[in-house]
Amino acid sequence: MTAVEITRVGGPDVLRVTSRPVPAPAAGEVLIQVEAIGVCRPDSLQRQGMHPAPPGAPTDIPGLEVAGKIAAVGANVPDWKAGDAVCALLPGGGYAQYATCAHQQLLPIPQNWSAIEAATLPENAFTSWENVFRRGRLSAGETILVHGGTSGLGSLTIQFARAFGARALATAGSDAKCEACLKIGAEAAFNYRSGDWAPWVLERTGGRGVDVVMDIVGRDYVQRSLSVLAIDGRLVHLATQGPDKTAVVDMRMVLQKRATIVGSALRWRSPAEKGLIAAGLREQVWPKLAARNPVFPLVDSVHPLANAAKVHQYFDSGAHVGKIVLVP
Repeated sequence: MTAVEITRVGGPDVLRVTSRPVPAPAAGEVLIQVEAIGVCRPDSLQRQGMHPAPPGAPTDIPGLEVAGKIAAVGANVPDWKAGDAVCALLPGGGYAQYATCAHQQLLPIPQNWSAIEAATLPENAFTSWENVFRRGRLSAGETILVHGGTSGLGSLTIQFARAFGARALATAGSDAKCEACLKIGAEAAFNYRSGDWAPWVLERTGGRGVDVVMDIVGRDYVQRSLSVLAIDGRLVHLATQGPDKTAVVDMRMVLQKRATIVGSALRWRSPAEKGLIAAGLREQVWPKLAARNPVFPLVDSVHPLANAAKVHQYFDSGAHVGKIVLVP
């Protein structure tokens, strides 16, 4: 099969098209004939040597989310059969024509969604549902502040918030991206390059603050995010951008606001743990996707897998809105 490998740690140019044997599904796994691949932040970080694959996963083939059809089924796999149309959250190995996946991490392609559209879902849907909704407890009538509103995770979280009756505010890096946030479903958006977003959030909420902040930036955002939380608010911290991974937090504010800080990493969790998240998605989120409103596919662009190096250059620039998709 054709695949794209990471030849060494470095920039996008270290990605190279190669040929590999088609993997065989082990017990508890399926083999997916890949039709589409979602490009996500961990792919870029793994290429740069900052997000290693968990034990047992391919170490030099990136890719955490795919959609396609099941080509073969290993032993002890309930409920799935060859020919089923699925999207999947992988531990790695998705930049290829075939990939294996634990059966717990599969979901059916949503009704009225194509494989290309479904490939935009797994990484962000698992992350948002587990952290913003299950652990962050965002509920109807509450307000969330989403940093990086036009990222894959940010845009899907805005849509999920609307689907479950919550209001969403967002930050983004340009006026055009702020306009895109509004089209996605945010109530309002702020260009963080134009000033400090914290006073804006408090003004928009009448001084009350927001119930949940989803932070994918870190650093000085952590304290400012705490400052805009309402009483009993939750800060969901999912990533830290840049080389400096530290943040200074005034713990008095945590006490005064009765705040909860949620931290999480998904990739290294077991198939059983990811299976619980998948079950929640299938039961509570997937039925909302068929109508394609308010949750709809947000595909920035589609590219051949062979162009992965150029695609990573584009991804790293941050110019995209929504998800970039590769097709083998």
